[in-house]
Amino acid sequence: MTTEDVDQKALDVFPGRVVRKDLVQDIKSGVNVPTYVLEYLIGQYCATDDEESLEEGLEKVKQILSKHYVRPDEAEYVKSEVRERGRYRVIDKVTVRLDEQQDAYIGSFVNLGLNDVEIHEHLVSKHPKLLGGGVWAIIDLEYLPDNANSPKSLFGIESFKPIQVSNLDLDQLKDRRREFTRDEWMDLLLQSVGYDPSAFSDREKLLFLTRCLPLVESNYNYVELGPRGTGKSYLYREISPHSILISGGKTTVAKLFLNLNTGRIGLVGRWDVVAFDEVGGLQFSDSEAVQMLKDYMESGSFSRGTEELTAQASMVYVGNIDLDVEGVLKSSHLFEPFPDDMQDLALIDRFHYYLPGWEVPKMRSEFFGDQFGFIVDYFAEFVRDLRKESYGDAINEEFAFGDHLNQRDERAVRKTVSGLLKLLHPHGEYTKEELREYLEFAMEGRRRVKEQLKRMGGMEYRAVEFSYLDLDTKEELYVPVPEEADEALIPPGTQQAGTVYTIGESEGRHAPFRIETQTLPGSGKTNISGTPGKKMKESFETACDYLQANMRELRRDETLDEYNINVQVLNPSDANEGGETSVGLLVGIVSGILDRPVRSQAVVLGAMSLMGELVAVSSLIDKLQLAADSGAKTVLLPAKNKEDLAKIPDELLDQLQLVFYTDPLDAASKAIEIE
Repeated sequence: MTTEDVDQKALDVFPGRVVRKDLVQDIKSGVNVPTYVLEYLIGQYCATDDEESLEEGLEKVKQILSKHYVRPDEAEYVKSEVRERGRYRVIDKVTVRLDEQQDAYIGSFVNLGLNDVEIHEHLVSKHPKLLGGGVWAIIDLEYLPDNANSPKSLFGIESFKPIQVSNLDLDQLKDRRREFTRDEWMDLLLQSVGYDPSAFSDREKLLFLTRCLPLVESNYNYVELGPRGTGKSYLYREISPHSILISGGKTTVAKLFLNLNTGRIGLVGRWDVVAFDEVGGLQFSDSEAVQMLKDYMESGSFSRGTEELTAQASMVYVGNIDLDVEGVLKSSHLFEPFPDDMQDLALIDRFHYYLPGWEVPKMRSEFFGDQFGFIVDYFAEFVRDLRKESYGDAINEEFAFGDHLNQRDERAVRKTVSGLLKLLHPHGEYTKEELREYLEFAMEGRRRVKEQLKRMGGMEYRAVEFSYLDLDTKEELYVPVPEEADEALIPPGTQQAGTVYTIGESEGRHAPFRIETQTLPGSGKTNISGTPGKKMKESFETACDYLQANMRELRRDETLDEYNINVQVLNPSDANEGGETSVGLLVGIVSGILDRPVRSQAVVLGAMSLMGELVAVSSLIDKLQLAADSGAKTVLLPAKNKEDLAKIPDELLDQLQLVFYTDPLDAASKAIEIE
């Protein structure tokens, strides 16, 4: 089905609720009215694809705005017109509060500056949004001279016609959703936020719609990091009147949660979505802010003073990754753009979904078309009403979670699936394969969070092999993360003699290295290049000096002075140091001298002194996990580490063969398998 077919179906099924998106900009530049107000008017008068009728409708909208829209600087003139004429029609935003002393509803006109207009209760009952954020409307104001010299207002409402959605029949929307296929509905939603769906792949469509999940799912914790210019913050700034976008800078506990001095609830209690733009520049002026964020993102509640309060705001963090993802993953993790005090493992573990912003195309003019989509206000209201529902248990109908998902992982996946089902299947009808698609997509986004936690926190977060069980076929299926599926550092098969893999220490983290050694007849010259710091050069010198003194142990007549040794270090993770690598370097030299390759997919761990005294490998479990993740099948390590065997998880022992050595040359013999 073409976009033209979707347009026509939308016009037929949702008359007055859809609008041609490109028309809004033609009018908006001339009047400072919210987009959703303009779209409502255009939807009322331009809900057609007939060009002549469209032009007439546009003129009608322009006339209405020109004649009745109240600019703040015209307020006194308009009040005078109401007095002189007895009644006057205006376009303004009206909010209502209940005055408990008068037992009456009192209205305020935002641009007119009227704050004491009595509102009849039937109007409030018919348009409940008046009591919330207020309603834009076309209003016939009447003058009430009998109220002069009394507390009552001189102005009253004779007629009231909303020009934004003031109530919503969600059941009607669900029923009308049945007129569309899943793909048609997906395209209509994309058109509603201003995009031309024909410009995107199926995966890109799903990525764009995932940005809507915080709007439709309460207490949803979402992060998107990627290149500039992909529209990360657009949705939260322009599409919903129920979201607020905070751009960098400092924020406080009082602003986010509760001001103890005034008793005023913070942003999480007043908005459906609190979105932080340019998250790398975010600063908290209170030391307790991150802890409160952790508590809120976990439970939807927070303690302030003596009270514990709850809220339903979803938390959104968007920012930029300036490097290519492959480079970031080699040297660091995908939360690197976060400020230091937010690179807290417990905080990061609260995220339900990490959207790969690097997969979202940068915005171009051809991505925006002239298709029809829902009026922004109608779209915002129906996704808001759906926040009250949950479809998370739908997974149980067909699938079960694998062993590597803990309770927090399952909750994250359920919330993502629930949001996608509410957006795409609000009527509750979907196929097993559609449910499977959403489940795998949800597991991928949560696994992306866990993969970074594993990089940052080590073995505590080692369970990342996410899978699910098909209850019908009993087949267990694993869900990968695309950017983690690159070729392993250590490939299968035998490498050239002189090539060895090791893992070193680099400023508190562990880094894999590939060492390539060339040994040629010469005069004892040694050279090493590609080292990330002085510690690895020192390790190389230790290996050479030890081998110089112990060449006879190799049953060779030569001395090391009869060789020129050149070592090239490949540093795929861009580590700054390479400490604790001397045994690996020695194994590479011996492999080159003997022209015998190191055994396939092996990693050599360990450090030694000048006299050959071995040092037990530190952080052994983390290094074994890194070796396994890098493609190793065998790990050689000092016999001193045998006492750590009981601490190594069974799943690691199943993946790796551990070979223990007693001295540096024993390590070389076992690495190149000399009898």
